[in-house]
This record gives sequence, structure tokens and C-alpha cells, in this order.
Amino acid sequence: MTVLPDNGFPLAAGFPRATHEQWQSLVEGVLRKSGKDVPGTAAEAALSTELDDGLVVQPLYTAPDGGGPPGSAGFPGAAPFTRGSTAAGGAAAGWDVRQQHSRPDAARTNEAVLADLENGVSSVWLTVGGAGVPVAALGRAVEGVHLDLAPVVLDAGGEFDSAARELLRLYEERGVAPEAALGTLGADPLGHAARTGVHDAVAGHTAQAVALAELCHRQYPRLRALVVDALPYHGAGGSAAQELGCSLATAVAYLRDLTAAGLGVEAACGQLEFRYAATADQFLTIAKLRAARRLWARVAEASGAPAAGAQHQHAVTSPVMMARRDPWVNMLRTTVACLAAGTGGADAVTVLPFDHTLGLPDDFARRIARNTSTILVEESHLARVIDPAGGSWYVEQLTDELARAAWEWFQEIERAGGQEQALRSGLVAGRLAATWELRRAKLAERREPVTGVSEFPQLVERAVVRDPAPAAPAGGLPVVHRDDAFEALRARSDAHLAATGARPRVFLAALGPAAAHTARATFAANLFQAGGIEPVHGPVPGAPGTAAAAFTTSGTTLACICSSDAVYAEQAQETATALKAAGARQVFLAGRPGDRRDAYVDSGVDSFVFAGGDVVAVLTSVLDRMGVA
Repeated sequence: MTVLPDNGFPLAAGFPRATHEQWQSLVEGVLRKSGKDVPGTAAEAALSTELDDGLVVQPLYTAPDGGGPPGSAGFPGAAPFTRGSTAAGGAAAGWDVRQQHSRPDAARTNEAVLADLENGVSSVWLTVGGAGVPVAALGRAVEGVHLDLAPVVLDAGGEFDSAARELLRLYEERGVAPEAALGTLGADPLGHAARTGVHDAVAGHTAQAVALAELCHRQYPRLRALVVDALPYHGAGGSAAQELGCSLATAVAYLRDLTAAGLGVEAACGQLEFRYAATADQFLTIAKLRAARRLWARVAEASGAPAAGAQHQHAVTSPVMMARRDPWVNMLRTTVACLAAGTGGADAVTVLPFDHTLGLPDDFARRIARNTSTILVEESHLARVIDPAGGSWYVEQLTDELARAAWEWFQEIERAGGQEQALRSGLVAGRLAATWELRRAKLAERREPVTGVSEFPQLVERAVVRDPAPAAPAGGLPVVHRDDAFEALRARSDAHLAATGARPRVFLAALGPAAAHTARATFAANLFQAGGIEPVHGPVPGAPGTAAAAFTTSGTTLACICSSDAVYAEQAQETATALKAAGARQVFLAGRPGDRRDAYVDSGVDSFVFAGGDVVAVLTSVLDRMGVA
């Protein structure tokens, strides 16, 4: 579209049209200044970013990259529903703000539920059974809740049938007409099997889920019986495409079960709610939610009911991305994830409280979580535009590529006998584990940094303590977090502090003026603190003799030399020799050694730390060598 100013002349009329080749030539020049001599398309490729599933994010997108011919994404509320499940999207009232509650004490849960509903939350997500509120206490937990106004979403694991029956009983007891009952009963036999590894109960649970779906279809038109929960696959380290493919295979399995019991395809589709993770990678989350709708529309079309392909989506901010150290940063992560979920067209959004991984959230954490959506909807007006990312060449292309990768994984699962068989055989677990292993390496090398954990950690932070949360179902797919490896290192440091009164320490020998050493001294301090090792700074400006003298009074046996390459050439070898003579058991040098490696090693340098190295391996070996259990 050409934008015209008030005088009617195109804004770009006086400028020559730039070509893709001209831009590539400019990129070549910039890269050449940084020491990379790469021509043409290789220069552009050097700026690209690899994602999971073989996807690559290009630095520049143009019209031919738009993911298909104009209009192929359709319109909101119409097949293939890429642009939204309803015509108005969230423009009328924003998305459903859904808060999760898992505290077993029904009375305290009730207080929290009522506080949420009075302050911006529109639906309640209750964990019921062994991992939350006892089924028998469900009535107490929702006491005072207008069940015909606030949807109740159950998450009861293997106890879903008894929890659902209890909720239906409460509707009747409290005079809620069947047609006014709102919510989701939460049956998810395959998701429960994925979490617990118990597959023998799938058949029985499926029969119960089908019976609930038939009941809802006959008597409760605004209730959904089943949830297609993709969180177990995301939580085990799966990629976006794997999460989508597993959800699609699960939904198809449920669709077969429901239609075999006599429900029509349209009615069966209406019994399903889909739950996905929203991460701080905003564009990938937006594309994932858009691709999910497109994929399910394709299934509905192939099943003979294209109008039934409008997927009802519940997005939950990713538990995998939540950090245990410096948990306040989680507020920033969940804000971006919530923005992405809303922009991506989720019908309901749950923002996990910032202290989610530490236990049961307190009132402050829940208030911040619910207010995140309120600010984005009411103050930022994010919901006023339907599918605001639609038409972006980048987003459309990413949506298309992600949908294709997810469809390929879905077809592989189907060829293996469907989702249940793929879980039983270990196909799903093996594929997710392989994906997580690749990501774990990126985390260890800080190519995927975690602020407050692997980057800019704070050893003096005050620990945030919460009431312990009930044990979640386990025994099936693993539950991973991005901070797992670093958390293990920090726990070793904490134990050492508790036992000795001091943390493990490293002496930073900063050589030369501040301009020479600051960058690498900061790098080294961050690196060692990520493993709970406290940096002790030597005198500045430093020199070999003064560094060695300061080391002897530092109370540590570990040293790291920090400065520029130019200063290293003049002082690093002498400093390493002096540090070893002063009693250093291990001497590091910050930066890549280049062709001087042998000289540095001969003078006493034991190891080198630099960007792109395996930080977890380095820190683990350091703690081992220092005798930190």
C-alpha cells in the first residue's frame, strides 16, 4: 500500500527504488568491518537465526515471503481461522483473563478466587484432586462464585470424572440452568498418560471422557468436556512444532473416540478446548497460535465439517521459562508472553505468577499476574485490533513454516499408530528429549541467555520463600526448566555457604587501565557468579606483581586474568606465573587465546573462558576442583 500525504504525492516518489541486492551489498560492507568477508546471499545468511524444527528466521522479509498468496490466511472467524476463531476477535472485551489456583486449602483458595474475580479475572482454572483442592471440597472453593457468569475450568488429572460430576452437581444445587453453565470439565486422558506414564488407564478414562462429552452435548451447551493440553510436551522440552503436532494427534484421537460414540463431527469439535504455552519469544508464540488454528481447521475440513474448525484456545505463559533465581524477572517474561498470546488470538490467557516455580503464589504475585492482562487490554488496547500481526511478511511466513513442520510431525505420529501408541512406544519422549538436549547445549553455552541466572546473576539476592505446592503428577514425560543446570550449580554454592559461612570465590586479576579490562572483567564476574562463585576484585589498574600480592590475601585458590588482547601480550604470561607462585591452584584467562595459547599454558594458564564456551561444564569442573559438594 502506498501512503499519500495531504498534498496527494507519494512519500517515496523522490527516492530511487532500492533492490534486495543493494541491501545485501550494504550488509557485506558491515560484516567486512567486523572481520567477516562473506558475499551476497551468504552475507544475508550470516544474519539469520536458526530455530528448532529446521526453521530459520531471516533478517529481512519482503512480499514474496508472505507465506502464501494474498488472502490465503482468510478472515477472522472464517476458515482456515488463521486470523482468529471469531469474527470480532477480542475487540469487544479483550481475552478471557484466567487465573490458576492449586492450593489444597479450599477456604484459602476461595478467598483467592473471589479476590481475583473482583479485580479483573474473568474465569477460574482450578487444580482439583491430589495436586490441588480435594474433589469433596470443590464446593467450598467456589463458594460465592456466580457460576453462570464466571467459567470454571477444571484440571483434575486422573480424577477428572469425579471432579466433573461434582461441578455438575454444584450447578444443579445452586440453581444454575444447564444452558447457563460455563467452563471446561478438563478431561484429558492422553495428557494425563503423558504426565504420569500410566497408559493402562487410558481406555477407561477415555470412556469417562466420552460420556461427559455426550452429557455436555445433550444438556450443557456452553460446557466443554475435554482439554487438549499441549503443556506436557512443551514442559518436557519440546519445540513449538512438536507441541502443535502432539496436540493435533491428541485432538484427532479424541475426535475419533467421540464420533465413534455417535457424536457428529461438529458436535465433537465443540467439546474440545486447546491449551498451549506462550513463551517470551513473542513472534514464535504468535505464529504458533495462528498455525494451531490453521492446522485444526484442516483436520475439520478433512473430517467433513469445515465450519467446525474454529479452535478455542487457552494460552498459558510457559513454565519452562520461569526462573527460580531472581524471580522478579519472570514478570517481564510473562508480560511479553501474555502480549504474544493476546496478539496471537488466544481466547483465554493465564499469566503464571512470577513465583510459580517457588511454590504457591502469594497475593502480590497473583495481583501482578492478573494485572498484566488488564494493562495490555485496558491501557495498551492490545485487543482492539483483530490479528494485529496478520499481514506481516515475517509472521505469515513463520506461521506457514511452523504449520508445515507441525503437520509433518503429526503425520509421523499417525503413522506410528496415533498419539497413544506414540507415547507408549517412547517415540514422543525420545523426540522431545533430543530437542531438549540441543536446547540444553545452547543454554549451557549462553547462546540462549537467562537473565538473572546465566547472565547478570545476583549472589546477594534475598531468597523468595513460598508455601510448598502440592506434588504434580509425575512418572511420565520429564519436566524441565531453562535454569535447571545453573540451579544445580547455585544449590551447591548455597550448601557451601551454609556449611562454611562463605561462598566459593574467584580472584579477578584485572590488568591495565579500565578501558582495557572492564569488558572481560565484567564477563568473567557474570560467568562465575552464574555458578554461585563470588568474584573478588584485585586492585586496579593491575599489574603482575600487585595482582599476585592481592591474590594471597583474597582467600581463594582460583584466579582469572582479565584484560585486552594487547595487554595480555605484554603481561598475561608474567601474571599467570606470579599467580601460580602465589598459590593459585587454577588460573583462567578471559578471552580466546588465539595463536598464543601454548605460551599462555606454558606460563601457568590452565583454562580459557570466552563467549560461546560451555559455561556449565566450566563451572561444574571448578566447583568439583574446589571440593564444593
